[in-house]
Amino acid sequence: MLGDPHTWVSADYPPWGEASVARVPEPALFHGVVWENDAVKVSLTQAGPGQAYLVASTKWGADAASTSQAAYNEIGRVLQDQGLAIVHERLFGSLMLKDSVVAARAAAFRARNLPADGPLTYVQGHPPGGEGLAGVIIRAVSCCHPQDKVWTIMDRGKPVGRGWRREETAFLLLQNVQGLALGPQQVNAPPLQAKRMIQRAAEILESQGASYCDVIRTWFYLADILGWYPEFNRARTAIYGRFGILPGQGNGRLKLPASTGIRGELPSGAVGALDLLAVVGPPESRPLVKQLSNAGQQDAFRYGSAFSRGALIHEPDVSLIQVSGTAAIDEQGQSLYAGDVRAQIDCTFDKIDALIDQEGAALGDIAAACVFVKHPEDALVYHERVAARGLEALPAVVMVADICREELLFEMDAEVAFDPSMKGCS
Repeated sequence: MLGDPHTWVSADYPPWGEASVARVPEPALFHGVVWENDAVKVSLTQAGPGQAYLVASTKWGADAASTSQAAYNEIGRVLQDQGLAIVHERLFGSLMLKDSVVAARAAAFRARNLPADGPLTYVQGHPPGGEGLAGVIIRAVSCCHPQDKVWTIMDRGKPVGRGWRREETAFLLLQNVQGLALGPQQVNAPPLQAKRMIQRAAEILESQGASYCDVIRTWFYLADILGWYPEFNRARTAIYGRFGILPGQGNGRLKLPASTGIRGELPSGAVGALDLLAVVGPPESRPLVKQLSNAGQQDAFRYGSAFSRGALIHEPDVSLIQVSGTAAIDEQGQSLYAGDVRAQIDCTFDKIDALIDQEGAALGDIAAACVFVKHPEDALVYHERVAARGLEALPAVVMVADICREELLFEMDAEVAFDPSMKGCS
């Protein structure tokens, strides 16, 4: 059984009555900025009926407390007006400001009678202007109609994710799963923590009637990534081998999840946190799910990183592409344009464009993106290059973080939403 029916909508969300439902506008296809001031911009993308992405991105030098309050006031308004429930929430900001940011979030949600105690992932992602909040990325789904089912996934008495249904398919999104063992006698070497967090995620999925084989997307936030990324890759590959999802294990097709692996210090002091998305349902009604390769880049598993370049979820009314963390890497797996951030940015956008174009999408269909620059000043180059492509309105959170290779200066991941009936889908 997928999820616990006793924890569905009524346990977590306001009981939307008939009058309330009548006032909620039917989602139209919308993609753009819904609110903006001198400190923050909030973008909304409706990804087909009943689901949306919200991205709050801050501006240079913005104060974290006032920015958080303004962003979450607007996010709360959109959630309430559209009858949406959060199923994935990531906050990127300075660790020293976490408490004030989370407090502003809670106050804004409670003012609108929205739940403030759900799962979230807070990762150190400094804005380019210094200490502060870089931004927020939220995925939300409808919770105001009787057929809508959204539940909280619990583990060890704490919320660790959300589940929701579309027709006969269940989507499970886990957040902030860590492998830090508490106690003075515990061993917490980084590779051991990596194995523990993946194993713990697999156990949580099993409690929901799923398995790690159903995972199509992962996000790994790794403290001091440059200090132990090869060890992380070996640990991940070893446990994926036990799960039977590595290429060449008789599975007949690429099953590795799309993934991001980036530096992210964590409030708990753990060396890593894992978010993941799993899709579960009967084969005859489950949406098409396909892991993607990119002709312009070598498959990452061929050089020891166990992930695919992207993942497509194709439903009748919307197609979603999860774009893995992408950088300037060529067909042989080699880094390109050392020391030239402008060329690396252009190359990265070209690689992403090629990946999603094969499924009928374009860069303008990006609903949410994380942009990682190694040096704060390179954020200005990023804004210059997106403007040159006519993508000034791209809904993205820009932050300073180490990439997985010393020579890489830029990386980007994305979630893409488009109408397959308009553009076609392979």
